[in-house]
Amino acid sequence: MLKNSRFLIFSVLFLIQIGLSAQIGTKAEKGTLDVGAKPTQNAMILFDGTREMLDEKWTYWNGPRLAATLPVKWFLVNDPAGSGMVLNSNDPTAAGGKYGTADVVTKETFRDFRLHIEFLIVRPGGNSGVYLQNRYEIQVLDGDSTKHGMAAIINESDSPYKEYRGIGKWNAYDINFRAARFKKGVLSEKALVTIYFNGKKVHVNWPIQQVWGGPNSGIDGGNDKGKGITDVPGGLKLQAEGHDVLYRNIWIEKKDIRKSNTDF
Repeated sequence: MLKNSRFLIFSVLFLIQIGLSAQIGTKAEKGTLDVGAKPTQNAMILFDGTREMLDEKWTYWNGPRLAATLPVKWFLVNDPAGSGMVLNSNDPTAAGGKYGTADVVTKETFRDFRLHIEFLIVRPGGNSGVYLQNRYEIQVLDGDSTKHGMAAIINESDSPYKEYRGIGKWNAYDINFRAARFKKGVLSEKALVTIYFNGKKVHVNWPIQQVWGGPNSGIDGGNDKGKGITDVPGGLKLQAEGHDVLYRNIWIEKKDIRKSNTDF
Protein backbone atom coordinates (compact mmCIF):
# COMPACT_ATOMS: atom_id res chain seq x y z
CA MET A 1 0.00 0.00 0.00
CA LEU A 2 2.82 2.39 0.92
CA LYS A 3 4.66 1.62 -2.29
CA ASN A 4 1.49 2.26 -4.31
CA SER A 5 0.97 5.59 -2.53
CA ARG A 6 4.54 6.68 -3.23
CA PHE A 7 4.13 5.69 -6.88
CA LEU A 8 0.88 7.65 -7.12
CA ILE A 9 2.46 10.74 -5.54
CA PHE A 10 5.48 10.49 -7.86
CA SER A 11 3.21 10.16 -10.87
CA VAL A 12 1.16 13.21 -9.92
CA LEU A 13 4.28 15.32 -9.34
CA PHE A 14 5.70 14.17 -12.66
CA LEU A 15 2.52 15.15 -14.53
CA ILE A 16 2.49 18.55 -12.80
CA GLN A 17 6.10 19.11 -13.85
CA ILE A 18 5.26 18.24 -17.45
CA GLY A 19 2.35 20.68 -17.33
CA LEU A 20 4.53 23.47 -15.97
CA SER A 21 7.19 22.78 -18.61
CA ALA A 22 4.58 22.99 -21.34
CA GLN A 23 3.35 26.33 -19.99
CA ILE A 24 6.89 27.68 -19.78
CA GLY A 25 7.51 26.54 -23.34
CA THR A 26 4.40 28.34 -24.55
CA LYS A 27 5.45 31.56 -22.81
CA ALA A 28 8.94 31.33 -24.26
CA GLU A 29 7.52 30.82 -27.74
CA LYS A 30 5.23 33.84 -27.41
CA GLY A 31 8.12 35.84 -26.02
CA THR A 32 9.84 35.58 -29.40
CA LEU A 33 7.05 37.66 -30.94
CA ASP A 34 8.78 40.85 -29.89
CA VAL A 35 11.94 42.89 -30.36
CA GLY A 36 14.92 40.66 -31.12
CA ALA A 37 12.91 37.81 -32.66
CA LYS A 38 15.11 35.45 -34.67
CA PRO A 39 14.16 34.60 -38.26
CA THR A 40 12.17 31.43 -38.73
CA GLN A 41 13.88 28.53 -40.50
CA ASN A 42 12.48 29.39 -43.93
CA ALA A 43 12.60 33.18 -43.58
CA MET A 44 14.20 35.58 -46.03
CA ILE A 45 16.27 38.38 -44.46
CA LEU A 46 15.20 41.73 -45.93
CA PHE A 47 17.50 44.01 -43.93
CA ASP A 48 20.55 43.00 -41.91
CA GLY A 49 22.06 46.42 -41.17
CA THR A 50 24.17 46.67 -44.33
CA ARG A 51 24.06 49.00 -47.30
CA GLU A 52 24.66 45.99 -49.53
CA MET A 53 21.38 44.38 -48.51
CA LEU A 54 19.48 47.66 -48.80
CA ASP A 55 20.59 47.99 -52.42
CA GLU A 56 20.13 44.28 -53.14
CA LYS A 57 16.62 43.84 -51.74
CA TRP A 58 14.98 47.28 -51.97
CA THR A 59 14.15 50.00 -54.46
CA TYR A 60 11.89 53.04 -54.68
CA TRP A 61 8.22 52.34 -55.27
CA ASN A 62 7.42 53.51 -58.77
CA GLY A 63 4.11 55.13 -57.88
CA PRO A 64 2.50 58.15 -59.54
CA ARG A 65 4.16 60.58 -57.12
CA LEU A 66 7.70 59.16 -57.23
CA ALA A 67 10.27 61.98 -57.16
CA ALA A 68 13.36 60.29 -55.69
CA THR A 69 16.06 58.75 -57.85
CA LEU A 70 18.27 55.73 -57.27
CA PRO A 71 20.35 54.84 -55.42
CA VAL A 72 17.99 54.83 -52.43
CA LYS A 73 18.66 57.88 -50.23
CA TRP A 74 17.45 56.20 -47.03
CA PHE A 75 20.64 55.93 -44.97
CA LEU A 76 22.27 53.87 -42.25
CA VAL A 77 22.87 55.20 -38.73
CA ASN A 78 24.20 53.70 -35.53
CA ASP A 79 21.51 51.99 -33.49
CA PRO A 80 20.66 54.56 -30.75
CA ALA A 81 19.28 51.87 -28.42
CA GLY A 82 21.33 48.83 -29.34
CA SER A 83 24.28 47.86 -31.49
CA GLY A 84 25.03 47.79 -35.20
CA MET A 85 23.57 49.85 -38.01
CA VAL A 86 19.90 50.56 -38.67
CA LEU A 87 17.92 52.12 -41.50
CA ASN A 88 16.65 55.72 -41.33
CA SER A 89 13.53 56.51 -43.39
CA ASN A 90 14.21 60.27 -43.54
CA ASP A 91 14.67 60.54 -47.29
CA PRO A 92 15.08 64.25 -48.15
CA THR A 93 12.69 63.94 -51.11
CA ALA A 94 9.78 63.23 -48.74
CA ALA A 95 10.37 66.28 -46.52
CA GLY A 96 7.10 67.82 -45.45
CA GLY A 97 5.23 64.52 -45.39
CA LYS A 98 5.16 63.86 -49.14
CA TYR A 99 4.41 60.15 -48.94
CA GLY A 100 4.77 58.24 -52.18
CA THR A 101 7.69 60.39 -53.35
CA ALA A 102 10.43 58.23 -51.76
CA ASP A 103 8.79 55.13 -50.29
CA VAL A 104 10.93 52.01 -50.54
CA VAL A 105 9.63 48.57 -51.48
CA THR A 106 11.17 45.12 -51.74
CA LYS A 107 12.09 43.99 -55.22
CA GLU A 108 10.47 40.64 -54.47
CA THR A 109 6.70 40.43 -54.22
CA PHE A 110 4.58 38.34 -51.86
CA ARG A 111 1.13 36.84 -51.40
CA ASP A 112 0.73 35.07 -48.02
CA PHE A 113 3.51 35.58 -45.49
CA ARG A 114 4.75 35.88 -41.91
CA LEU A 115 6.60 39.15 -41.27
CA HIS A 116 8.77 40.49 -38.47
CA ILE A 117 9.89 44.13 -38.43
CA GLU A 118 11.23 46.49 -35.74
CA PHE A 119 11.00 50.27 -35.66
CA LEU A 120 12.11 53.16 -33.45
CA ILE A 121 10.73 56.70 -33.60
CA VAL A 122 13.38 59.27 -32.77
CA ARG A 123 11.27 62.38 -32.12
CA PRO A 124 7.65 63.18 -31.17
CA GLY A 125 5.22 62.95 -34.07
CA GLY A 126 7.47 60.61 -36.07
CA ASN A 127 5.55 59.13 -38.97
CA SER A 128 6.07 56.21 -41.36
CA GLY A 129 4.14 53.06 -42.24
CA VAL A 130 4.50 49.36 -42.99
CA TYR A 131 2.59 48.36 -46.12
CA LEU A 132 1.62 44.73 -46.59
CA GLN A 133 1.69 43.77 -50.28
CA ASN A 134 2.34 47.46 -50.96
CA ARG A 135 -1.39 47.94 -50.29
CA TYR A 136 -2.48 47.73 -46.68
CA GLU A 137 -0.86 50.09 -44.18
CA ILE A 138 -0.07 49.18 -40.61
CA GLN A 139 0.50 52.60 -39.12
CA VAL A 140 3.72 53.82 -37.50
CA LEU A 141 2.86 57.18 -35.94
CA ASP A 142 3.84 58.59 -32.56
CA GLY A 143 1.19 60.48 -30.60
CA ASP A 144 -1.91 59.20 -32.42
CA SER A 145 -4.19 56.64 -30.75
CA THR A 146 -7.10 56.94 -33.19
CA LYS A 147 -8.00 54.53 -35.99
CA HIS A 148 -5.38 56.40 -38.00
CA GLY A 149 -2.78 55.93 -35.26
CA MET A 150 -0.05 53.65 -33.99
CA ALA A 151 -0.37 49.95 -34.91
CA ALA A 152 -3.82 50.44 -36.40
CA ILE A 153 -4.82 48.72 -39.60
CA ILE A 154 -5.14 52.19 -40.91
CA ASN A 155 -8.62 53.76 -40.80
CA GLU A 156 -10.20 50.41 -39.90
CA SER A 157 -9.09 49.02 -36.53
CA ASP A 158 -8.58 50.72 -33.19
CA SER A 159 -5.01 51.64 -32.26
CA PRO A 160 -3.53 49.46 -29.49
CA TYR A 161 -1.56 52.51 -28.39
CA LYS A 162 -1.02 51.30 -24.82
CA GLU A 163 1.38 48.65 -26.17
CA TYR A 164 3.62 51.29 -27.77
CA ARG A 165 6.91 51.75 -25.89
CA GLY A 166 7.43 55.38 -26.83
CA ILE A 167 10.11 57.64 -28.28
CA GLY A 168 13.63 56.25 -28.52
CA LYS A 169 12.62 52.62 -27.89
CA TRP A 170 12.40 49.68 -30.25
CA ASN A 171 9.00 48.26 -31.12
CA ALA A 172 8.10 45.16 -33.11
CA TYR A 173 5.34 44.01 -35.42
CA ASP A 174 4.87 40.28 -35.98
CA ILE A 175 2.33 39.74 -38.72
CA ASN A 176 0.60 36.78 -40.34
CA PHE A 177 -0.98 37.88 -43.63
CA ARG A 178 -3.27 36.07 -46.05
CA ALA A 179 -3.75 37.77 -49.39
CA ALA A 180 -7.17 38.47 -50.89
CA ARG A 181 -8.68 35.54 -52.81
CA PHE A 182 -10.33 35.65 -56.19
CA LYS A 183 -12.64 33.37 -58.18
CA LYS A 184 -12.61 33.81 -61.94
CA GLY A 185 -11.02 37.21 -61.45
CA VAL A 186 -13.60 38.42 -58.95
CA LEU A 187 -12.74 39.18 -55.31
CA SER A 188 -14.18 36.40 -53.14
CA GLU A 189 -12.32 36.85 -49.82
CA LYS A 190 -10.75 39.98 -48.41
CA ALA A 191 -7.15 40.03 -47.19
CA LEU A 192 -6.84 38.74 -43.64
CA VAL A 193 -4.27 39.66 -40.98
CA THR A 194 -3.28 38.84 -37.41
CA ILE A 195 -0.80 41.17 -35.69
CA TYR A 196 1.31 41.05 -32.54
CA PHE A 197 2.59 44.42 -31.32
CA ASN A 198 5.50 44.15 -28.89
CA GLY A 199 4.53 40.59 -28.05
CA LYS A 200 0.83 41.31 -27.49
CA LYS A 201 -1.80 40.01 -29.89
CA VAL A 202 -3.67 43.16 -30.93
CA HIS A 203 -5.56 42.23 -34.13
CA VAL A 204 -6.90 38.75 -34.92
CA ASN A 205 -8.14 37.65 -38.34
CA TRP A 206 -8.97 41.20 -39.35
CA PRO A 207 -10.51 41.37 -42.86
CA ILE A 208 -8.92 44.41 -44.51
CA GLN A 209 -11.54 46.35 -46.41
CA GLN A 210 -9.53 48.45 -48.85
CA VAL A 211 -6.42 50.47 -49.68
CA TRP A 212 -6.46 53.91 -48.02
CA GLY A 213 -4.71 57.10 -49.04
CA GLY A 214 -5.39 57.21 -52.76
CA PRO A 215 -3.10 56.38 -55.70
CA ASN A 216 -0.01 57.79 -53.98
CA SER A 217 -0.40 55.30 -51.13
CA GLY A 218 0.05 51.91 -52.79
CA ILE A 219 -1.12 49.33 -55.31
CA ASP A 220 -4.86 49.68 -56.07
CA GLY A 221 -5.11 52.93 -54.13
CA GLY A 222 -6.51 54.59 -57.23
CA ASN A 223 -8.90 51.76 -58.15
CA ASP A 224 -12.50 52.52 -57.16
CA LYS A 225 -11.28 54.74 -54.32
CA GLY A 226 -9.15 51.91 -52.95
CA LYS A 227 -11.85 49.26 -53.04
CA GLY A 228 -10.80 47.83 -56.41
CA ILE A 229 -8.35 45.22 -55.13
CA THR A 230 -6.60 43.24 -57.87
CA ASP A 231 -5.10 39.76 -57.89
CA VAL A 232 -1.51 40.98 -58.05
CA PRO A 233 1.21 40.24 -55.46
CA GLY A 234 3.09 43.16 -53.94
CA GLY A 235 6.28 43.88 -52.08
CA LEU A 236 6.76 44.98 -48.50
CA LYS A 237 6.78 48.78 -48.57
CA LEU A 238 8.04 51.25 -45.97
CA GLN A 239 6.85 54.83 -46.09
CA ALA A 240 9.03 57.93 -46.16
CA GLU A 241 7.29 60.92 -44.56
CA GLY A 242 10.28 63.15 -43.85
CA HIS A 243 10.76 61.86 -40.30
CA ASP A 244 13.52 60.02 -38.46
CA VAL A 245 11.89 56.61 -38.12
CA LEU A 246 14.40 53.78 -37.88
CA TYR A 247 14.04 50.14 -38.97
CA ARG A 248 15.97 46.97 -38.27
CA ASN A 249 15.65 43.15 -38.07
CA ILE A 250 13.29 42.78 -41.04
CA TRP A 251 12.53 39.26 -42.23
CA ILE A 252 9.70 37.52 -44.03
CA GLU A 253 8.62 33.94 -44.63
CA LYS A 254 6.49 33.08 -47.64
CA LYS A 255 3.49 30.94 -46.75
CA ASP A 256 0.45 29.31 -48.31
CA ILE A 257 -2.41 29.98 -45.90
CA ARG A 258 -5.21 28.01 -47.50
CA LYS A 259 -7.82 28.34 -44.77
CA SER A 260 -9.26 31.72 -43.78
CA ASN A 261 -7.30 31.84 -40.54
CA THR A 262 -4.17 33.87 -39.83
CA ASP A 263 -4.15 33.43 -36.05
CA PHE A 264 -0.81 32.31 -34.59
